[in-house]
Amino acid sequence: MDTTPGYHDHKGDYLTRLRRIEGQVRGLQRMVDEDVYCIDILTQVSAVKSALASVSVGLVQDHLGHCVQDAVAGAAAGDEDGRARAEAKVAEASAAITRLLKS
Repeated sequence: MDTTPGYHDHKGDYLTRLRRIEGQVRGLQRMVDEDVYCIDILTQVSAVKSALASVSVGLVQDHLGHCVQDAVAGAAAGDEDGRARAEAKVAEASAAITRLLKS
């Protein structure tokens, strides 16, 4: 079983995006500290949420395309524990997607 994270091929991209988001959050703190107009702060909050959603969607796609796909391939190849592993990966992905939709 491959233990490489599904996002491995895009790790650099995710780190770049997350660092940018970190900078945006620091900017939000600065805006509040400087008593910037509420609507301007809310606009930036929306941008941060959108950026995080984009990272989340990418991670879900990578998980489905790597982790879930590998588990399903193992089940199709007759791997003894493959079916249970595939079912667990699908349930895990479904739960993660549900959490994302609720946030």
